[in-house]
Amino acid sequence: MLGSFVWVLAIAGLLPACDQQAPTPPEDGDWISLFNGRDLSGWTPKFAGHPLGENILDTFRVEDGVLKVSYDNYDTLDGRYGHLFYEKPYSHYWLRLEYRFVGDQVPDAPEWAFRNNGVLFHTQPPETMKLEDGFPIGVEMRFLGGDGYFRRTTGGVCSMGVTVVIEGERSDKVCTNPFWGTHRGDQWVRADIEVQGGDVIRHYIDGKLVMEYGDLVLDEDQPWSPTRKLESGYIAIQAETHPTEFRRIEILNLDE
Repeated sequence: MLGSFVWVLAIAGLLPACDQQAPTPPEDGDWISLFNGRDLSGWTPKFAGHPLGENILDTFRVEDGVLKVSYDNYDTLDGRYGHLFYEKPYSHYWLRLEYRFVGDQVPDAPEWAFRNNGVLFHTQPPETMKLEDGFPIGVEMRFLGGDGYFRRTTGGVCSMGVTVVIEGERSDKVCTNPFWGTHRGDQWVRADIEVQGGDVIRHYIDGKLVMEYGDLVLDEDQPWSPTRKLESGYIAIQAETHPTEFRRIEILNLDE
């Protein structure tokens, strides 16, 4: 009876539907800022149909100390999904950032991408992507904003070319969303990720654990990975058709 009650609370968004004994995001430690607040130093863009390093239509930009995904120069999306890769790979770490959705979605964008963005980790090296690739192989902490009608819970997981184990079962879903509340409006949201190689991954929103999974395995052998188990890779910010702002992108490297 109690278990059912807890499940109902999780569905209602009053409790995260995962282990309550997980560690909380640390505030202290040797945190390193990956974003300097002035420019895109250390970051490289890659857009579908364009070579690595081409920041088409000034999509990724820095204004007023904020890293912006902007579409004010677009007349149409034309399939130009993009990612902004940090310059070095990591394996064991905490990542924290703040994001918010603003403005209107780019014309002709798909409905699923409305107030939809994310941060990827353990991605393939950006130089190994093909010219036409719109999404790298890797794992995403998915960010969703409310549409005014339906539950759109943020902090879920999406995987591209990778399978993960959730609640003891290997998942073949592209995206899995947690059960909890919806963030509406343009408020800043804090997101934390605990990455323990390919073994355990935990997602936190505003300090609350909302998703836990692990055992990351590539769908097939990749020339850039020594094993099928995915234990490290690159961090990337997405550009998925809706204007988004990011700030305070910081990492606590546990390998050091």
